[in-house]
Parts: sequence; structure tokens; C-alpha cells
Amino acid sequence: MPEIHQSIAQHYHERTKYDPQTLAAKSQKLDWDKQPVPFKEYKIGSDIDLKPYLQEKPEAFVNNPDAQWWQRLSEFLFRSYGLTARMPSMGSAVYLRAAPSAGGLYPAEVYLVSRGTPLLPPGLYNYQCRTHSLMHYWESDVWPALQTACFWHSSLESTQLAIITTAVFYRSVWRYEDRAYRRIFLDTGHLLGNIELAGAIADYRPHLIGGFVDQAVNDLLYIDTQQEGVTAVLALADLLDIQQNLPLGQTALPSTTETNYPSIPDGELLKYFHLHTQIEPGTTGKPNLPMVKQERSLEDKYNFPFCDKISTITSPIDWGEKLTNLETTMYKRRSTRAYSGDDLTLDELKALLDFTYQPQNYIIQNLDPQPDYLDLNLIETFIVVSGVKGLDAGCYYYAPKAQELRQIRFKNFRRELHFLCLGQELGRDAGAVLFHTADLKRAIAQYGDRVYRYLHLDAGHLGQRLNLAAIRLNLGVSGIGGFFDDQVNEVLGIPIDEAVLYITTLGRPR
Repeated sequence: MPEIHQSIAQHYHERTKYDPQTLAAKSQKLDWDKQPVPFKEYKIGSDIDLKPYLQEKPEAFVNNPDAQWWQRLSEFLFRSYGLTARMPSMGSAVYLRAAPSAGGLYPAEVYLVSRGTPLLPPGLYNYQCRTHSLMHYWESDVWPALQTACFWHSSLESTQLAIITTAVFYRSVWRYEDRAYRRIFLDTGHLLGNIELAGAIADYRPHLIGGFVDQAVNDLLYIDTQQEGVTAVLALADLLDIQQNLPLGQTALPSTTETNYPSIPDGELLKYFHLHTQIEPGTTGKPNLPMVKQERSLEDKYNFPFCDKISTITSPIDWGEKLTNLETTMYKRRSTRAYSGDDLTLDELKALLDFTYQPQNYIIQNLDPQPDYLDLNLIETFIVVSGVKGLDAGCYYYAPKAQELRQIRFKNFRRELHFLCLGQELGRDAGAVLFHTADLKRAIAQYGDRVYRYLHLDAGHLGQRLNLAAIRLNLGVSGIGGFFDDQVNEVLGIPIDEAVLYITTLGRPR
């Protein structure tokens, strides 16, 4: 039986840690006959082709307001999750998308909900990225049901469109088993990062809603909850409509904290955990849960007197007139497969951190100075430097409020990075390796077990901004979701119960 003081989120995290003593024994050969198809198909529905609006330049629609509306929606969806390349693989093909996914498995699905506009009838639409089209598979007014399921969130009052992301669990479970839950929400976080930036390109402002009645949204989409589950809801405000210029709303709601759970067999842990991080409606239709006030600390966590402190204040990355360079970067983004081992520069590292953590510096370029996250106050950032000109090798804490790096360990960790990244040369040859962590016990005390979703969504969102900034600077970048958890804590010098969420490697591509 599990220890009673552990919540199900803590239990899940401990159960899915990789350990060098047991990983080899647990490894399985993949059954390629059961490889999941990363695309969803509908046998019934009407298809809306978005390709013509993507292929034409915006100037072609200058005298056609209807076509301009479609062009914006088409570009928004394509920049968020569209297909960007076709790669041969084992006699078949792998289709890469705008948002990265662990193992190229793409568990996320994107749905569009229309309240009913002059051009888009009310109902439910699935974004078919393989054909860049919308499948209208349910024709009715579902907006009131969405509002009820989201506890009448203020951002849904004036908007006409909403995005709902889901996860088809088996697509990731096939390869990563129970640990797939971590990767599913990191992948969805990548997608949220793209949605945020694609919105700026196409004049939409996504308003993130992380607190909703899971079963109600699942039912609204008519999905099979044994196979698929909702991961996020985003009200999509049209910035060209002044009535949809909305104030920021609450993004996260807590769930209960589950400590009385049975012995759960391997292979069933992921689904059990997902079910027990859901929010149930209260008898009044409002969440029967305490409201959470996000803790806004004025100081960063690690500030030892002995720390060498290096300012990271720098000039913002130039994303081009009308964000044309951002469009190009989102299209050509790829995960780097190998690094040369050559050094980065301190200015490059500063630029990466500036774009990822200081969005207020990009308001002049028409990017959102306050994009939505669930709660960034819960996430800490460490950077292990192996090769950055102008920085000593060692471990640094990044203080986003003070905008400075604070050196807390003095050693070259290349050998340890190679090992803890499961022997991947990316860890060894990177110039810098960035880690996102969180005090899981504190986070659960604030938001319940559902916070495990929030932490990984936010870490993935930050990771995607890092991805795009690196590609813009012609650097290599690759996210790593598989690592020896406890060995990361040893290298960083942080308590063993601090949860490691995500690793991003940065270097010069080979």
C-alpha cells in the first residue's frame, strides 16, 4: 500500500522516475505493428479546406473581408500545429508539426469551438493538420455548455471562438508507458507556446483556462474518455473586435488531493492519475473547492551571499517587421539531433533567456507582454554551463525577476550530463543545459494533484519559447523528457523531493 502522506501526484512522480538500476530491466521492445497513427479521422462531417488561404499572400485578400478572416484563422492554426515537413522513416513517413513532440508521437488534438459567426456556423470542429482543414463534425450551439463546464469563465463571455486541446493517451503510452503523462503535458505546453505566438501573428489573443469540469468538456466534444481526455481550454479573443479586448482572467483552479488510493498496477497508473486530477462540479454548478490566490514573490528563490551574479539584461531578439521572422522560425523549427561541442556566447544565452522569461520586452514588436501561464511562480530554472564563452563552467540559478544568473556550483558537469540524460550525447555536447524544477509538495498544497498538469504545461510552454529563440539565433536546441530524476537533483544540488520537470539542451548544431 502507498504511504498515506503521499498524494497521488507525488506517488505518480516517484513511480515514474527513471533509475539506472531498474531502467534496463523495464525497457521493452516496441511492437511496431501497434504503432499508433497520430491523426484523427471522422467518417461523418463536412470539411472546410484552409489551404487556399495559406497559399495566397494576405495582399490577395485586401478587398475581401471574408477571405481576410479565413486567412487569419488558417494561419493561426497552421502556425500552431500544422505540418511543416515529411520525413522518410522505416519505409513509411513521419510528418513533423509546428510544435515538437517526444518521439514524434503527437498525442495532442486541437478542436475549435464556434459560438456561431457569420462565416463559421456554431458547433464543433477538429483541426485536421494532415490536410490543413477543419472537420465540422457537430452542428449545434455548444457554447453555453462550454461556459458551464468552465464555471462561466469571464473570457468566454465576449469571445466567439475557443480552442480545446486533448490528448490521445495511447499515442505516447505505446512508447513511454506510464511516464507518458509527463510527456503528454510537456507536448501540450509546446503547443500552448505556439498558440500564444501564432495568435500575435494572426491578431488573436488566447486566454488560457486550466480549471474546468473535465467530464463535461469531454462529453461536449463527444470523445471516448478511455482513449482521450481534455488538457486545456483557450478562449480565442479576436483583437480586431474591440469588444473582445479582454482583461486577464484566472487560469488555474485547484483539484482535490488524493491520498487514499489503492495499489495501482503498472500500465494503469497513467489513466488512474488522470482521472483523479479532474475537477468535479459542486452542487451549485460552481467548483466546490477553495479559491487560490497565486503567490507573487518579489524575490527569486536562490540568493546566497557567495553567489557570483551575472546580469542577463540584453537587447531583445528582432522578430522582423510584422513578425515575419517569427513566422519563418515557427515553420523551420526542428529539434537538433547532435551538437558540435563548440561554445555558445554569453550574449546568445542572454538573448534566449530574455525572450523566454521577459515577454514585457517584446511589446514594441507586437507580442503579448503578459502571456497566460498556469502559475510560473511554482517553477524554478537552473542552467548547467559546460561551454559558454564568458561564463565559468558550473551550475547557475536563473533569477527571472532580478534578471541575473547566480552561480551555485563550480564544476564542469559534461560527464554527469551525459549520464543523467540516459547516455544521450546531446547532454554531453551541449554548451548549456537548462532545467525546470518545482517544489512538488508546495505546489500540491496550493492546487491539489491537478497541479502536476499545470507544472508540465508551463514547463513545455517555456521550453517552446526557448526552442524558437534558439532557432532564430541559428543555434541547436532539443528538449529531453527522459532522464534519471534523482541524479539531476544531485548535479543541481537541490533537495531530492524537488521535482525535475523538463530539460532543454542548447548548443551549436553539428
